[in-house]
Amino acid sequence: MRDYYEILGVEKNASPEQLKKAYRKLALMYHPDRNSGDAEAEEKFKEAAEAYEVLSDPSKRQRYDQFGHAGVRGGGGAGGAGFQDINDIFSAFSDIFGSGGSIFDEMFGGRGAGGARRRQGRPGNDLRIKLPLSLEDIAEGTEKKIKVRKFIACEVCDGKGVEDPETGYETCSTCKGAGEVRQVSRTVFGQFVNVQACPTCRGEGKIIREPCENCSGEGRTKGEETINITVPAGVLEGHYLTLRGAGNAGQRGGSSGDLRVEIIEKQHEHFTREGLDIFYELHISFPDAALGTEVEVPTLKGRARLQIDAGVQSGKILRMRERGIPDIESSRIGDQMVRVRVWTPTTLTDEEREGLEGLRDAESFQPDPDSLGDRRGFFSRVKDVFS
Repeated sequence: MRDYYEILGVEKNASPEQLKKAYRKLALMYHPDRNSGDAEAEEKFKEAAEAYEVLSDPSKRQRYDQFGHAGVRGGGGAGGAGFQDINDIFSAFSDIFGSGGSIFDEMFGGRGAGGARRRQGRPGNDLRIKLPLSLEDIAEGTEKKIKVRKFIACEVCDGKGVEDPETGYETCSTCKGAGEVRQVSRTVFGQFVNVQACPTCRGEGKIIREPCENCSGEGRTKGEETINITVPAGVLEGHYLTLRGAGNAGQRGGSSGDLRVEIIEKQHEHFTREGLDIFYELHISFPDAALGTEVEVPTLKGRARLQIDAGVQSGKILRMRERGIPDIESSRIGDQMVRVRVWTPTTLTDEEREGLEGLRDAESFQPDPDSLGDRRGFFSRVKDVFS
């Protein structure tokens, strides 16, 4: 699934007005009135609406910035909007389309074309790394410090690309410093002005004449930076955390890219995970299963004592409530499931064998599954102990 910022063609730090302007432009480009019968244009129209629906909402945007699409999943679409009908979009964004939602009011109403702004440098690329975490880290949340090799702003020129900003640049001769070029075309509907970034200076409006010797005019050099990462409790394998501006530094003062941290769940010594629940295999002897016992089992927060009732069957699952993984999107906490495995000895002494032979035909030792009944209410009793 494409990044919402990429869909709208804006920077990660875009203001609400910039988001609205970018969406308006795409909505006009792919509007059904202008692309009648074009299924691809309709899908792009919906895609842009979904992106704007998430990014224009501060709370949804914050969750998306931190967790990506996983942070705003739900509803019909990835962002929760789930637009299936074009009329839904017109209704949701009537402030943009107007009450009728007709593109012709925008296309032919004599509105000015507007202009591109001269931009500062070129933005840096995003980086992606993997962060291995234990189940304990995931259950409690954690903070990690990692070293990342990337482009950092040049210390000599402070990221500008020139040692002397007064003499190091010259005005671009193509756009005369505007950072944009315009093409005017006339149609039966009137005059249209197409504005785009200058191809010579790439929208900067200036060209370097005396580049910084340390970075060769790039405004950045290769280096290493220590990044602090706050991991919330309940993350899943494959989730990623997005640290805005922690990626590669931009060229000549351009905005930095983002750092995307992918969560990798490390294999645990005792537990396996299924959703919010964790499973532990408990092996007990036949006498303990028949007579009942109290055992000590590991948990994600230390160790706990668990009462095993007499007559427990192999395969029985005992539930230790709220000893699992918290849900990142709610207050729910998973459970720790303890699966009982009754151990059958593989070697016996003569004395042990003789004793078991005497019990082989005893009535109480004959399997009788029907006598177990419905034992779903059979839960363990747990007492905390400190490890």
